[in-house]
Amino acid sequence: MKFKSYLLLGSVILAAATVTTSCDDDDPIDDPVVNPQPEPEPEPEPGTENQNPFDLADIVTWPADTVVNLDNHFTVPAGKTLIIKEGAQIIASTAGVGANHVPVEFTVDGNLYCEGTAEKPILFSIPEADRTEANIFNVLWGGIVATESCEEMLIDHTIIEYTGGQVVNGSPAASAEIYTAGDDAYPQITTNNINGRYVITNSILRNGWSDGIYMMGGSGIIANNLFYANGYDGAEAVNVKAGCTVDVAGNVMFSPNTNGLKLSSSGQSETRGQAKVNAYNNTIINAGWRRDGEKGGCIYVEKNVLANVFNNLLVNCKFRAMTPSFDIPNNPEEGYDDSSLIDYNYYASGSQRSEIVFDDPEEGESGVAYAWEGYNYAHEDYNVGVVDVHSVIATEDDSKDPGFVNFDINAVSLTSYIYDEAWDFHVQAGSPVLSGTYTGTIAPYFGSTGLTVNGESHTSPAVENHFGAYGTK
Repeated sequence: MKFKSYLLLGSVILAAATVTTSCDDDDPIDDPVVNPQPEPEPEPEPGTENQNPFDLADIVTWPADTVVNLDNHFTVPAGKTLIIKEGAQIIASTAGVGANHVPVEFTVDGNLYCEGTAEKPILFSIPEADRTEANIFNVLWGGIVATESCEEMLIDHTIIEYTGGQVVNGSPAASAEIYTAGDDAYPQITTNNINGRYVITNSILRNGWSDGIYMMGGSGIIANNLFYANGYDGAEAVNVKAGCTVDVAGNVMFSPNTNGLKLSSSGQSETRGQAKVNAYNNTIINAGWRRDGEKGGCIYVEKNVLANVFNNLLVNCKFRAMTPSFDIPNNPEEGYDDSSLIDYNYYASGSQRSEIVFDDPEEGESGVAYAWEGYNYAHEDYNVGVVDVHSVIATEDDSKDPGFVNFDINAVSLTSYIYDEAWDFHVQAGSPVLSGTYTGTIAPYFGSTGLTVNGESHTSPAVENHFGAYGTK
């Protein structure tokens, strides 16, 4: 049966969504393809015209180039699987649901496999006319929420954008007690099953009010992704809590509001284990400048997380890696696991001054206006002599310019979140980021054993002998 005969929308009859298929990438996303000689469709079986396809099959596939318009919340039921093929577009209405205009939420109680390609990525977005600079932080839909029953999720070569809708009364995530109505906004991706397996690779997570990825549970590989314009008032590119074991590698993170990486074992308990994260070979740029106070800047490690953070390239960030309450080790309420390694990172600084300077000491604001100034600031959460002992740190007189192929570290505004696709974060031959990296024995959690999702073993990237996501071309 073809998709135009029925649609998936949670566990209800799907009268509010429409699906069309496209054979041409240039077709407008809201317009069905007009076939001058359409082939007749087979008659649906009696009683199935408006039936949820998951009532008929455990696995549903949205074919390549399918266009799905969501006017209501969407759920992959527990125990069921949705496969989305390359070029598919999932377009969420910006009107919301019901009288409260609850942001459309894509809930995964079962399994979700997004199988995009470099040539034809999958797109989760809003109507094309609404994809404007003015709407970058305009909280237009709810993102992908993988609940406690979601066992597996693959997000590969997928673009997720214009998320961050406010969680309100009536939001599925509020009803499931994942988020709090009135207090939270939706990240682009949420996970919440401590036994789940999640692979997020080769994707773009951009233009959202809240975090790019918020992991509250599961084993994960977050690799080779591009993040930008994540967070309007707080929020990070990747935010990890208790119950997670994750490798974060090879990612580029441009202008997260607070940090590129926030790593915490918050919520740790007898049933929700210590967060364990290896974060290596990431490039983080312009982090923290849109966040007030003394928070934000690139990397934040707290509350007993076991975090190995090394070989990362931090460019024009507001502060260095911070580890609050480090003098209280191995306590899930404070500090962080003192067997962590947060070192062998490279901090580069341009010469430009931030257009936004928070400089009220009574409000806990530092007055830091330059990246080099923030790196050398006497921050109470810098653990000098323990964290970044071997890291390379720019000063006013030595920018430590990494020599990107196409990104001038002195030219881009520190508060800018507009990404230029012409930028190239590979480095030129002879770049200083090609030496001085970590040479110890820390290995990725899923580098050799891999993480099995949809019957395929996915492995984390190997640790590279350069700072940042890319070496030379």
